[in-house]
Amino acid sequence: MKNFENKTVLITGGTRGIGKAIALRLAKEGANIAIAGKTAEPNPKLDGTIYTAAEEIAAAGGGRVLPLKGDIRFEESIKSIVDQTAETFGGIDILVNNASAINLAATEQVEPKRYDLMHDVNVRGTFFMSQACIPHLKQAHNPHILNLSPPLNLDPRWFAPHLAYTLSKYGMSMIVLGLAEELKQYRIAANALWPRTTIATAAVKNLLGGDFLIQRSRTVEIVADAAFYILQRPSFETTGNFFIDEDVLQQEGITDLGKYAINPEQKLMNDLFL
Repeated sequence: MKNFENKTVLITGGTRGIGKAIALRLAKEGANIAIAGKTAEPNPKLDGTIYTAAEEIAAAGGGRVLPLKGDIRFEESIKSIVDQTAETFGGIDILVNNASAINLAATEQVEPKRYDLMHDVNVRGTFFMSQACIPHLKQAHNPHILNLSPPLNLDPRWFAPHLAYTLSKYGMSMIVLGLAEELKQYRIAANALWPRTTIATAAVKNLLGGDFLIQRSRTVEIVADAAFYILQRPSFETTGNFFIDEDVLQQEGITDLGKYAINPEQKLMNDLFL
């Protein structure tokens, strides 16, 4: 399958950043896109709403776009998101679990509500979104689940500085590990994708390192292009992988990655967990 026409892609956290970039990339290939997000009203601290994102995505491609206000911390919201997507487009072919919460505080500084938010969104939300989509994915021709989560690396240096966050992101990755094996019999792929370098998103700018780090980051398009190549691979032979964006592109013969750099004159910064 080299084409996304008539395919339906459901993306959580699709209002901005990597989620929106993946939506734009697949829309250009003709996919129907459902984006789920919490931002329905303009917020001065956040870029765009699900509706402004949907307008951009619709302008990018030939498929239809469905913006869905929802919060994947809650079962009724998950059910509504999945049901509306399947009813609107007649099914679901691909689920991209992109929605994620981040807090890099040390253990003594982590408030229970911050801990709960990360685990409710990153682990619980990803688990139950996947669960809700499985019946639809079983009916799809080339079904994929793609989590934006890192390769599992038990080096203590990834646990010590931000234990709560690491637990939550590795929870997403363990979901990949489990679903890949569990769903193999249905030919449903489950894979993870993670960037080699920091990516110029609001989280990187606001929480990690401001403009200094943005200048040493790549654009969201590198992750979107990697997702594009992964999601067109045969689901029955592409599962249980922890893909790194630049490795995926190199496998496709794309070795000049200079166009993805925010500032080509700066040395790129490796992302967490690598």
